Amino acid sequence: MITRALSRFDCQILEAANGQEGLAVAAREKPNLILLDVTMPVMDGMTMLAQLRANPETASIPVIMLTAESAQDNVAKADRLGIAAYIAKPFKEPHLIETVCAVVPLSPKAG
Repeated sequence: MITRALSRFDCQILEAANGQEGLAVAAREKPNLILLDVTMPVMDGMTMLAQLRANPETASIPVIMLTAESAQDNVAKADRLGIAAYIAKPFKEPHLIETVCAVVPLSPKAG
C-alpha cells in the first residue's frame, strides 16, 4: 500500500526486508525520509531507529513510524529518539500522504 500510495509522486522508493537491511540501505543511500515499522524481523524498528540516530551519517534523516504498536510507551520512546511522526495501523492512504508531505515535499509525477 505504501509503494502504491507514493508511486504517484516523483520520488524513489527503496525497500528493506528487515531492520538490519534497512540500516544498510539508509547508510548507503542517505534517503530523504524513512518509513519504519516497529515490528520487523532480525532487528525491530526501535533498535533500528536508535542505531540510525547514533550514526552521524543517518542521525538527521526524518523517520515516520508506521506501526500497529500504538501503546503510549512505544510512542514516547519513538518521540525520545526523534521521530518526525507516528502513524498507527491501520491507516488510510490519504493520511499517509498528508503525513509524508508534512515532513518532506512531494511533487506529483509529470504526465
